[in-house]
Amino acid sequence: MAPTASLPQQAPAPHSGAPLARRAATALAAALVLGAAAAPAAYAAAAGSPSAAAKKLPEGLYGTKDPQYDGVWRQSLALLAQHTVGVRPAGSAVRWLVGQQCADGAFTAFRAEPGKPCAAKTMRDTNQTAAAVQALAALGGHGDTVDKAVGWLKSVQNDDGSWSSIPGSPGDANSTSVVIGALAAAGQKPASATSKKHKTPYDGLLTFRLGCAGKKDAHGAFTFQLKGAAPNADATAAAATGALGKGFVVAPAGPRAHTPVTPPACKDGKDKKPGPVSAVQAADGGAAYLVAQLDKNGRHLLSAMPGAKPQPDVGNTADAVVALAAGGHGADARRPLVWLQKNAADWARRSGPAAYAQLVLAAHATGSDPRSFGGTDLVTALNATGPEPAAAPGKHAKDADAAAKNDDGGMGPWWIVGVGLAFGAGLGFLLSGRKRDRL
Repeated sequence: MAPTASLPQQAPAPHSGAPLARRAATALAAALVLGAAAAPAAYAAAAGSPSAAAKKLPEGLYGTKDPQYDGVWRQSLALLAQHTVGVRPAGSAVRWLVGQQCADGAFTAFRAEPGKPCAAKTMRDTNQTAAAVQALAALGGHGDTVDKAVGWLKSVQNDDGSWSSIPGSPGDANSTSVVIGALAAAGQKPASATSKKHKTPYDGLLTFRLGCAGKKDAHGAFTFQLKGAAPNADATAAAATGALGKGFVVAPAGPRAHTPVTPPACKDGKDKKPGPVSAVQAADGGAAYLVAQLDKNGRHLLSAMPGAKPQPDVGNTADAVVALAAGGHGADARRPLVWLQKNAADWARRSGPAAYAQLVLAAHATGSDPRSFGGTDLVTALNATGPEPAAAPGKHAKDADAAAKNDDGGMGPWWIVGVGLAFGAGLGFLLSGRKRDRL
């Protein structure tokens, strides 16, 4: 989501390891950890500014906590999840998101004064922008906003075809994947978005593929960034979805649809089959890595701060479910889905709108009912974290439980997870929400 996972390279996501949208979270974490790159200075300045949580939050915003790092991310995921299950969001919620766009088409995480033009130092964020594109394209009626955002995303593509959360920084798998999802959502063919050196987004994404490198249990994995390359489940889930040209919303293939995963054929640390690996093959290899990790850890993925005991990572697990469903691996997606149904409710209550959205999208991708998710009505709970929907089939938003009162705006503990993942991967990037939690 997710994102990621599914909130970005700046302050995540997403789309992470904060699922959220973890996608976003991972990215943000990276940015903060890199410290010396262009992004850190801007975020250091933002961190020193008064907390938006201490002020009255703007009308239409989902969540109750400080949105300065994930406002657009969590808003986008919430709107997208609502639309996916037939809920028509409140007009104020949509207007808030549209109003966050800068004149050049980019979105940042949060603009407290959207009436003022974005300054040159305003930190534009590809993850937040790509998430907004996916939401507004799905809602319809915002063609100009979407076109401007897509135009900006294309203008900051790296020469190798990838994207970073913060333009001008080295690319990463999560950011590249969420932009691919945005291009697809906007009705464009991602492969047609070539860089100045004629590299496609898929070319850029596959640079993060480890393939047969490293230990056997890492075959098929993706790394977050090339620097300090190491297997990363969050990046792999994002890449396995993005490599198929899909975004946060994956249409269910049906209860009986199942294609076995195919691990890469490896020999002596290299792919046996000569020639380049296609994006679809890379996605399948990534799915195989995720299945192996899920089975190894008890149907869920793990995350941990350096030196800390590994803990179940709910957001990354939800992103993995979406990735497996995107590849047609229905039976493999079902196993971690069952784990989520039993274990994700408390996490979502603590994490807020992006987390609820991430679970809604995981349920949707597998053809499950998000209104009866292990005893939790995810749709009603999501609706309760923001303004009352304009139209909501089934239970009404005002009947939601008090879970939303514990909302942390999609960040909370997942900010910490995002940092941990970034360090663990030897990256140095961090935060955006998912990024939720992207999500």
